[in-house]
This record gives sequence, C-alpha cells and structure tokens, in this order.
Amino acid sequence: MCSYMVVCVHLPRFELIVAAGDRSEIGQQALAGRALAIAPAPGSEPRVGEVSGAAEAFGVARGMALGEALARCPELRLVAGDPLGVAREWERAARALEGIGAALELARAGLAYFESDGLRGLHGGDEGVIAAARHALGRPKPGDTSLRRWPIRGCERSECLPDRSPFRPKPDDTRLRRESPFRPARVGAGPTRFCALAAALEVRSRRPALVREGTRARRYLASRSVALLGYRAETAALVEPLARLGVRTLGELAALGRDAVADRFGAPGVLARRLARGEDDPLRTRTVEDRLEESLELWEDGSGLVLERVLGVLVDRLLARPERRGRTLRALTLAARLVEGGTWRERVVLREALSDPRRLRLALAPRVALLPAPATELRLAAERFGPPEGAQGTLLSGDSDPAGGRVVRSVRLREAVAQVRAAAGPEAALRALCIDPDSRVPERRVVLTPFTG
Repeated sequence: MCSYMVVCVHLPRFELIVAAGDRSEIGQQALAGRALAIAPAPGSEPRVGEVSGAAEAFGVARGMALGEALARCPELRLVAGDPLGVAREWERAARALEGIGAALELARAGLAYFESDGLRGLHGGDEGVIAAARHALGRPKPGDTSLRRWPIRGCERSECLPDRSPFRPKPDDTRLRRESPFRPARVGAGPTRFCALAAALEVRSRRPALVREGTRARRYLASRSVALLGYRAETAALVEPLARLGVRTLGELAALGRDAVADRFGAPGVLARRLARGEDDPLRTRTVEDRLEESLELWEDGSGLVLERVLGVLVDRLLARPERRGRTLRALTLAARLVEGGTWRERVVLREALSDPRRLRLALAPRVALLPAPATELRLAAERFGPPEGAQGTLLSGDSDPAGGRVVRSVRLREAVAQVRAAAGPEAALRALCIDPDSRVPERRVVLTPFTG
C-alpha cells in the first residue's frame, strides 16, 4: 500500500447550490431542463460564474462573457451570487472535515485536499478515511430536524419528527434522509493532489476511486482531458491554447519536451507538464485560527453615513469580545446582504496589526463605500490576529544601544513578514539561499526558501 496518499473532496457546483438557496428547488429546475448560472457581481466584469449541467450542454462555461452566454443559451436563468453564504457553508464543511483529523488544503470553494497517512489507523485504511469524510459532510446542521419526503412504496406524506420522538425511524432506515448542502460529495485518492482530483471527478457513485502506485498514476492520467488543468489557478489559462494546438489529453502533454513547453508557455507550462507526468508539490495545509464575527441588521436600507455608523458599532463590538484576549487584528472580512438580492464580501488585510477602534474605522470605511447597492445587513469578522496590544518595545534602542537597535529591527522585520503572508499567502516572503555558487545553471546557484526571520 502506498504510504503517501492524498484524498480529494469535490463538491460539484457548490457555489451555485448555495446561491440558489434550497437544494430541492435547484434540483427541480435542473430536472426541468432549465439552464442556471451565477450572475456577474454588480460593478464587476460581466462574466457568468458557476453554471449548471444544462447550461454546459449549450456550451456555457464559467468565466464566459455574459453576452456570449446568453447568445448560446437564450433561456439561461441568472442566479444572484452569494459569496457570504458560500464562505459560511464552505467553512462549515472544512470544519466538518477537520473534525475527523484531516489537515486541509482549501483550493477553492467546493474543492479540498488532505493526506490520509496519519488517519488510516484511526479510521481503518484509506476506504475508512473516505467513508469518514463522507459521513462528516453528510451530517446535518445542529438543531436541523427537516426531513425529506418518503421516496418508497408510493408514500406521499412528509414527516418532521424531533430526534427524541418514539415514532422516528432508526438511523439505518432509508425512508427518511436529512437535507445536507454537501451531498453528493465526490471523493477520490491518489499519490498526488492532481491525480486525486482526476479520480474524484470520475466518481459517479458512492464507491470511491483510488489510484495507489505512483507509476500507475501517470498511466491513469494519460487518457484524461487537459480540461483538468482548469481546476488549478496556475494552469487554468493553458486549457484553451493547448486545445487549439491539438493537445487533447494529458498523455500528449506529458510526451512533449520540457524545453519546448517552457519556451511556449513558461512556468505554467512546466507545471502543467509535471502534473501530467504524475508529479506535484506537497500540500500546503491551512492554519486554523479563532474566528470572531459580529453582525447587525438594519431596520431600513442603509448606505453612506448609515453604514459607516453601523461599521463603528461592529468594530466596537468586535474589540469588546472576550475571546479576542487582547490580541490585535491583522485581517478582517467585511460582508453585507444587499437589498437587490445576493451578498457582497471582501477581505481586508491591514498594513499593520491594530486594536485602535478609530484607526480600524478609518481603514474599513473606504471599503464600505464600494458596496454596489444598499444593504440590509452588515457583518464584520476577524480572520487573522496579531501580537497582544500590550507588547512593549525594548527600553534601550537606538544609536546608543546597537544591540537594542538590532532587536527592534528584527521584531519589525518579523512583523512585516507576517503582514505580507497574511495578505498574499504563506509563500509570499522568501529568501535567496546560495547552494552552488560555481554552477552554470542559475537554478542550482541560488534557490528560494521560506523566510524564517
């Protein structure tokens, strides 16, 4: 058995399902043959978001211009996007997967990866890990007692029974199933995240797809379409050029020379060729931190000065939370529910970690002015925290104390690196490490490594 196995959890059309609200409604519309797509956000470039299967049958794809999408499918129905709901539901799904012991890498909403190496003994092999992930995603919300209609023996009545009811069927009774926005989840496993993604997209039943040996992974990927590269942000732009050049499968891409691919497509092409050959980088798991959130509903549609005052109230409430434990705020999320339907969400990374309410209001007020429509609800959440606000500098620092000056510069440098990583990711701050100064190959002379301060 392969000692290193990556599990991919893919929730098809996650953003569209959350934006449509009720899963049964979108299912009825899809069965009726209606084509659905997420409408462009107000004030953004007019391109459709995630689309349904019926829309894909007409040639409509995610990121397509709105005019072209309507020309290909005149009956296309646009659904207002809900980035706030997507972020909330996806965080709940991530917490559910982390509840089984998984260290996640969140690629995007509806797509996550984790390693099964440390979970096999806990859940009984790779199949047990996948079953535990499915069970965690299929678990209903706490306090949710809504049950679906009985689908067998022609029973036309629906029930809503509490958990302690003596007439409630047993858990293994298939006549009653709880609603869950995370079903069905496609789960696949392989030696790399790209191979696991290909296996997850191939799944059409409850039986997972596993690709164990590393040598088998390349043969498994050889017959897959280059459209798989669209699921990676670094290689998504290569799908159309490769199709125009006649490269249809990953096996054809892997057969090309590295120099030719690098000369035509640069670094993204080299990465795409590595993925097609069954090679990939290790997972970059996320660090789970406390999340504090405050919200306030407006009696009337708010905009302008009203939202700025509401923002001041949310800042004061957030700083007064005892869970903050005196820590400063480094990154926040500002979200709103719009009057015209849908939501708006934006992540704000501060230039420095703050706990002063006046400076926080000054940093967030320009973002409130970017709202595309009046709001009925405003939310403010703290995602990343900085050092405690009571941290003091050194007593002796400056020209009279060189050692103290070095300490101050080191502290400021670490704080700057933390701010850069909070804004651009964990690999934003790197340093050049000299390996082989006498080598003629630039990649061998100097390499980039994470900056540790």
